[in-house]
Amino acid sequence: MEGILPLYKPAGMTSHDCVFRLRKILKTKKVGHTGTLDPDVTGVLPICIGKATKVAEYITDAGKSYEGEVTIGFSTTTEDASGEIVEVKKVSSAIKRDEIERILESLTGEIEQTPPMFSAVKVGGKRLYEYARKGIEVERPTRVVTIHSITLLDDRDIFSGEDTISFRFRVSCSKGTYIRTLAVMIGEMLGYPAHMSSLTRVQSAAFNLEDCLTFEQVEKFMEEGSVETILRPLELAISHLPKYVINDKVAEKVKNGALLQIPEHLKNSNGPIVAETEEGQALAIYSIHPNKPELLKPVKVLRNEQE
Repeated sequence: MEGILPLYKPAGMTSHDCVFRLRKILKTKKVGHTGTLDPDVTGVLPICIGKATKVAEYITDAGKSYEGEVTIGFSTTTEDASGEIVEVKKVSSAIKRDEIERILESLTGEIEQTPPMFSAVKVGGKRLYEYARKGIEVERPTRVVTIHSITLLDDRDIFSGEDTISFRFRVSCSKGTYIRTLAVMIGEMLGYPAHMSSLTRVQSAAFNLEDCLTFEQVEKFMEEGSVETILRPLELAISHLPKYVINDKVAEKVKNGALLQIPEHLKNSNGPIVAETEEGQALAIYSIHPNKPELLKPVKVLRNEQE
C-alpha cells in the first residue's frame, strides 16, 4: 500500500489521533501525517502511506490555505474558541468594511508572529503547551511568515453586534503561520481583543477540500477491498517542486544515489528538486551540492535499484 490519502480531519481529533485511527483501518503501520492541525481545526490533512511517507516533509513545507472566522470582543488563552476568556472589551461602535480590508491588506506579505503559548513549538527542549498547562509563560522566539493573500469572505459594508463582531476570511500562507495568532493580530489592529472562533484548512500543497475523504468513507473502501483506488500517487505531493526529467540510463544512476550534473534550467534553484523519469515517475529528491555548485546531490532516494 503506497500513496497519499487526502483525509478530511474532523474537529476534536489531533493529527496523531488521525494517524492512529488510520493505522487500524488500513492495517498498516507505515502511516504519517503532514503537519499538525489543532484539534478544533477541520479540513485537509494529507496522510502519507507506505513509501509516500518519504515525501511527507515536502507537503508540510508547501503552501496552505484556510477559511476561518475571527471574533472581535474577547481573547482567550489558546487564541481560539476552546480557551478560557482572558480579556473582554465590548464592541461599542460599528466597524466599516474598508477598515477591515485595509488591515487585511497590511498583513499581506512577510509578517512577524510570536507563536501562542498553547502550541507545539519547542523552547528549551519542551513544547510550549507543556509550559502553558502548568501556568508557566516563557519567552517565545518571533518568526517571519509569509501571507500570500488574505480576503474578507463577507459582503457586509458595516459590521455591528451586541457585544462582539464576527467575520470570515480566507488566507493563503507559508509553513509555520498561526492563523489563531493572525486573528488576534486583526483584533489588535482594530483596537479590540479577539480570537479565532472557527477554522478549516481548505488546501495543503496539491490537495483541496474537494479531494478529501472521511474516516467512514475510507472504512467503506477498505471493506470493499478497493482502498488503493483512493490513494493518490506520491508524485502529486511533490508536484509543486522543480523537475529534472532524466532518461533510463541516468535513472539507474539516480536509483543508486549518484551525483548529477546540474542542468541549465535549474542553476538558480535553492530548494529541493525532483529527479523523475520521462514517464513522470519520481525517483529521488536532489539539492545543489553544498561544496560543488555545478552538481546535484541526492537528499532522498524514493525508489531504489531493488524496486
